[in-house]
Amino acid sequence: MQRVAPYLIILTLFLPLIVIAQQTNHSVPVGASLTATDDAKPWLSPSGDFAFGFQHIQGQDNFLLSIWYDKIPEKSIIWYPEGGPTVPRGSKLELIDRRGLVLSDPQGRDVWTSESSSDISYGVMNDTGNFVIVGNESHNIWDSFNFPADTMLPSQVMERGGVIYSKMSRSNFTRGRFQLRLLQDGNLVLNTRDVATNYAYANYYETKTDDPSNQSNSGDQLVFDAVGYLYILKRSGRRFDLTPSQELPFGNYYHRVTLDFDGVFTQYYHSKDSTDNSSWERVWSYPENICLGFLGTEGSGACGFNNVCSLDQNNRPKCECPRGFSLLDPSDPYGDCKPYFFPNCAEGDSNVDNFDFVELKDIDWPTSDYEIMNPTSEQDCKNACLNDCFCAVAIYRGNKCWKKKLPLSNGKVDYSLNVKAFVKSRKGDIPLESPPHFSGNKNDRESLIIVGAALFGTSVFVNIVLFLVICLGIFLIYKKKDIKLNPGAETNLIRFKYQQLVRATNGFKDELGKGAFGIVYKGVMGTNTVAVKKLNRMAQDGEKEFRTEVNAIARTHHRNLVQLLGFCDDGEQRLLVYEYMSNGTLASFLFGNMRPSWNHRCHIALGIAKGLSYLHEECSTQIIHCDIKPQNILLDEYYNARISDFGLAKLLVMNQSGTNTVIRGTKGYVAPEWFRNAPVTIKVDVYSFGVLLLEIISCRKSVKDNESGNEYEAILTDWAWDCYQEGRLDLLVENDLEALDDYKKLKTFVMVGIWCVQENPLLRPTMRTVIQMLEGVVEVTKPSCPSPFSHTLG
Repeated sequence: MQRVAPYLIILTLFLPLIVIAQQTNHSVPVGASLTATDDAKPWLSPSGDFAFGFQHIQGQDNFLLSIWYDKIPEKSIIWYPEGGPTVPRGSKLELIDRRGLVLSDPQGRDVWTSESSSDISYGVMNDTGNFVIVGNESHNIWDSFNFPADTMLPSQVMERGGVIYSKMSRSNFTRGRFQLRLLQDGNLVLNTRDVATNYAYANYYETKTDDPSNQSNSGDQLVFDAVGYLYILKRSGRRFDLTPSQELPFGNYYHRVTLDFDGVFTQYYHSKDSTDNSSWERVWSYPENICLGFLGTEGSGACGFNNVCSLDQNNRPKCECPRGFSLLDPSDPYGDCKPYFFPNCAEGDSNVDNFDFVELKDIDWPTSDYEIMNPTSEQDCKNACLNDCFCAVAIYRGNKCWKKKLPLSNGKVDYSLNVKAFVKSRKGDIPLESPPHFSGNKNDRESLIIVGAALFGTSVFVNIVLFLVICLGIFLIYKKKDIKLNPGAETNLIRFKYQQLVRATNGFKDELGKGAFGIVYKGVMGTNTVAVKKLNRMAQDGEKEFRTEVNAIARTHHRNLVQLLGFCDDGEQRLLVYEYMSNGTLASFLFGNMRPSWNHRCHIALGIAKGLSYLHEECSTQIIHCDIKPQNILLDEYYNARISDFGLAKLLVMNQSGTNTVIRGTKGYVAPEWFRNAPVTIKVDVYSFGVLLLEIISCRKSVKDNESGNEYEAILTDWAWDCYQEGRLDLLVENDLEALDDYKKLKTFVMVGIWCVQENPLLRPTMRTVIQMLEGVVEVTKPSCPSPFSHTLG
C-alpha cells in the first residue's frame, strides 16, 4: 500500500492535465459542462468548422443549445434539440454518465436530455457537424445526425420513416407548420401539418419515388453525400438526384440543405475562404413556387388563413393580408389574418344596404368555395354574395362566380388569373390605409397621398389639430396596451380584464371540461390557444387569498405542470388563463376504447410523480394539490403528463366533488385521514397518486360499476392487493401482454401503488422516494395490507 501511494499522488497531480489534453484533442470528457453566457466557449470540431454550445437569441435574453458554423460571420445554426427549447442565462449543459447530454435551467431542472442509459466514454464534435456520444466499447450511443432539426449536412442519411421539421419563424425554433418526410413507401414529400396534433395535410411537393409494382425501384434512403449531392437511393441501388449536377459549385464550400420556416426545401453553399459578410447562396429549392403548390382542402396553405402568398424577387414566399384583413399576430406576417367583417346570419344583420365590397385583382383562395354560379354576370355575382349571409368573398372570372366562406385558405397572387375578388365589408369598417401590395388600385393610393398632402398643407391650425389628434391616439393606444398587459401588484403574470376573456373565449362557448374548481373554456389570444378556467365562488377574504395563491402558482415551473399564463380578478369575476393542452385529460386517454401502451403508461406515471415531488419539496411555498385524479392530469402535444388545478384547494369554497363533508378531493381518491379530522399533509396527495398509479397500471377506474357481480373487484385498491397477494397480476392488467412481458416493472409499480394507499400516512413514502422506486434506484420491499377490509380471491 505504501508503494501505491506515491503513484496515486502523481495521478492526482496530473489528472487535470489529462482532462485538458482530452479537451484539446477535441473529445469531451464525462462531467464536462457549458454554461449559457455571452462569452461561453463552445465545444469545437478538430478543424474548428463546427461549434456545439449556446447561441444567444437575437432580441431576447434567452439562449439556444445548438450546433453552428463557427468560421463564417453568419454563424448559421444547423442543429438544436427537439422542439427548440430556449433557456435563460445561466442554464447549463453537462455530459453525464448513463444519462447523456443534460440541459438544465439555472434552478437545476431538466429541460432536455439525450436520454442515454449506457456507460459513456466521451463525446466529440466531429468535422462533419455531427456531435457523437461514444460508449465504453467505442460504439456510438447517440449522435445529432439521428435527431435532425431543420437541416441536413454532407454525409448525413435519412432512413425511410425519417422526418425533419421547419422552425416556426426566423427566431422561433419551436416546430413549425412544414415537414419533410421520407415515407415508408419510398416517396419523399413536403407537407404542412396541424401543429397541435401533428396531423399531416396534403403534400405540396413529392418526388414520386414510390413504385408499388416494383419495390426495388422505390426509395430507400435520402442521402446527402460528402461532395454535396442530395439524392434518393433506391432499393435497387440506383439514384434519384435532387441536386442538379450542373448547379453544384466545385471548390472549397460549405453545403447544407434546410427546410426553411417558409416551407421551401433549399440547398445552400457558402465559401469556406470568405471572410466578409457574404451570405449563403442557393443551389436549388423545391417547390419552385410554393404559392401554387397547395391542392388539398385542409390546412391554410403556404401562408395563414385569409392570408395571401406571392413570390419575392428571390422566389421566396411573401405573405400579406389583403385589404379588408389585418394580421392576427402583428409579429408573424406568415400567420393568420383576421377580417374586419364577419358574415352573420343573425336577424337584423341582413340589410344589404349596410354592406359593400373591397375589390381586389389577381387574388384567389381556390379551396374555400361552397357554391358556384355559371353562367352569371359580375353584378349578379356581387348581388348574390350581398344577399347571402354566409358569403364573405365572391370570386368572378370568365362569367363564373364562386362564393366563399371564412376562413379562406391557400390564398395566392396569380397575374395570369384575370380574376376579381370582392371582399364583403360593412360600410365604414375598412380603414383608409391598406397594405401596399394588395390595395387593388394604384390610383386609389395616389389619391390618398394627394389628399394627405393637402390636409397637412392647408393651414397651421389644421396641422395643430392633427398633431393633437395623433398625440391623443398614441395616448389611447398605450393606455389600452397598459390595461391589457399591466401585471398584478403581487405577481408578474398578465392581468386580464374580464371582457378580454369574454372575447377570447367567444363568450365562453367552447367548454373543455367541468370540475370541482370551475368550468374550463377554450380561448384564442393572438395565435395562441389557451384554456380559461372560470372559478367557483371564493372563500372568505377571497380577493387577498386569490392574489396570494395565484402568486404562489405563478412561481412554479416544471415540465409536468400546466403553466399559468395570467389571471383576472375583475369585480366578482375570478378566472385563470393556462396554456392549452391539446390531447385532453388522462381520463379520456386511459379509459377510452383503446388501451394505451405499457411503456407510455409508465412514462406518464413517472411524469406525474415528478410533478408532485416538485410541488411538495421544491417550491418556495409547499403546495398540496388535494385533488389528484385522471381528470386533473392533462396531456400535452407529445402526451407528456401535466398536472393541473394545483394550488386551488385553499383558494375556493369547493363543491366537494360528490362528498358531503368538508373533505377536499374526489370520491375514490380521498385519503382516510380526511374522514378522521387528522392533520392534512402532503401524504394525502401520495394516497391519491397511489390510486391513480393503480388506475394507470390496470386501465380501469378506481371505483368500478358492479356489472359483473364480482363485488370484490369494485374497489380498485382492494382488487390490486388481492391480485398481488395471490400472484395474479395478469387479472389486474386483464392479460395485457406488453405489461406481462415486463413483469418485473409491473410488479414494482403495483407494489409502489399499494405502499402509497396505506391507511397509515406514516407508512406512505414521499413522492421523491416514489420516483426512486419507480426508476429502480431504490428497492421496493413487500408492502403491508393497505386496509384490514380487503377481500381475497375466491
